[in-house]
Amino acid sequence: MRVRPGASRARVGGRYGTGSDAALVVSVTARAVDGAATAAALTAVAKAFAVAPYRVALVSGARSRTKILDVDLDQGSGEARLAALLDT
Repeated sequence: MRVRPGASRARVGGRYGTGSDAALVVSVTARAVDGAATAAALTAVAKAFAVAPYRVALVSGARSRTKILDVDLDQGSGEARLAALLDT
């Protein structure tokens, strides 16, 4: 996932990069101060995947725009939703 803090509106969708290494773009209105953008990104991803916020965990990248998340959901539906979000 690639976070874009300070956006005019929150949005989950699109690609950052190319090929199989492309990351999902998550734009959030929060600024990158004291973890606010990271927290907002986790909430936005939870909404985009239609899961409770506690089912989304940060694996790495707390202080980076590029983050790795663990979303606790069925693998098949998760992959399909991710593909749809990457293509928007």
